[in-house]
Amino acid sequence: MFDKEKLEGADIGIDFCGYHLQSPYILSSGPLTYGSEGMIRGYKAGCGAVVTKTIRKEAAINPVHHMGTVNQDSLINCEKWADSDRQQWYDKEIPEAVKAGVIVIASVGHTLGEAKEIVEEVEKAGAHMIELVSYTEDTLIPMLDYTKAHVKIPVICKLSGNWPDPVGTAKLCLEHGADGLCAIDSIGPTLKIDIKKARPELMSGDGYGWRTGAAMRPISMRINSEIARNTPELRNLYASGGVMSADNAIEYMMAGAMGAGVCTVGILKGVNYIEKMCYDLSKRLKELGYDSVADVNRAALPNFPKKEYVSKLDFHFQPFKEDGKKLCVSCGKCVNACCYEARKLAFPEMTVDQDKCRYCGLCVDVCPTGALTADRAPQTAEDLELERMSKEFYESVK
Repeated sequence: MFDKEKLEGADIGIDFCGYHLQSPYILSSGPLTYGSEGMIRGYKAGCGAVVTKTIRKEAAINPVHHMGTVNQDSLINCEKWADSDRQQWYDKEIPEAVKAGVIVIASVGHTLGEAKEIVEEVEKAGAHMIELVSYTEDTLIPMLDYTKAHVKIPVICKLSGNWPDPVGTAKLCLEHGADGLCAIDSIGPTLKIDIKKARPELMSGDGYGWRTGAAMRPISMRINSEIARNTPELRNLYASGGVMSADNAIEYMMAGAMGAGVCTVGILKGVNYIEKMCYDLSKRLKELGYDSVADVNRAALPNFPKKEYVSKLDFHFQPFKEDGKKLCVSCGKCVNACCYEARKLAFPEMTVDQDKCRYCGLCVDVCPTGALTADRAPQTAEDLELERMSKEFYESVK
């Protein structure tokens, strides 16, 4: 069970939509929040809030084999919404979780007609917030307008990376009174083939499913950063998509999110793993020089480049730690990752052929111990001319 007294670094509590959450981790709508038991487990593991499975007029009927793995850190699924009756959510699941001290966000989908029948009922049941989810952008805004007019609790809009302009929709939601945003929903449709059976692994009507986990994080990162940069005053933004560690959460926070949705990591590693992520987050924030989540929020936004930058990299190789033990483990990843065969390692010496190297930086990225690092070299006159030529060509072909 998560115990905030055991935190050894920064404060990880956040203020979100008028509530103080014990951590920025928000357990996203999914299998782990199937009912009150799952929501309470998530809260005890350290989640600041939990989102119910999406409540609709009718309970979902899911096909057999509706979840599968994609690599070790991502999932594909064709699971639908809540598979229990909505009245059960009003009478049992939401009230039980609230009674246990859980901050409950009721996920409501996917149409205006359903919102009209559900949002006031989940408010009466005790939900602290409502999260609206829709298949299309044009449906979400009418759902939001109705909900804001009929409930008093905060309303969050969940955005999809499948939409043509989720950033534009984010601004529109805020203009229509949304109290907070979640970006993004799962990515899809996607497909996985079972090569032993020569058929799709999932048994949906078309064999397709939706992608979650680490594979979608760069997509969600971009969308969250654009939302944050386009809405300077927004603080009630939580990111969803591939948060598998405390460092992943910090990435999102630096890009503009205050909270971090978690789901796939809890499925693959067990929901109690989130407790470890809470302690890790506190330590990592302190190591990076931050005293709280609020301090790290949007830290990266002023450092986004204003233009393409052309220069070389100054590489630094440190084979040993200060105590004389090996820092470089001779794994050879930096050598193998070099497409141009520019890097050689004969421990404890490393060389790079400057004529072959393109300064892509991948060798630094794959180093598992930090023995190989690099700084951006000052621009030369030649670099500036190349930068000018690149910009001129790019403008001509846009």
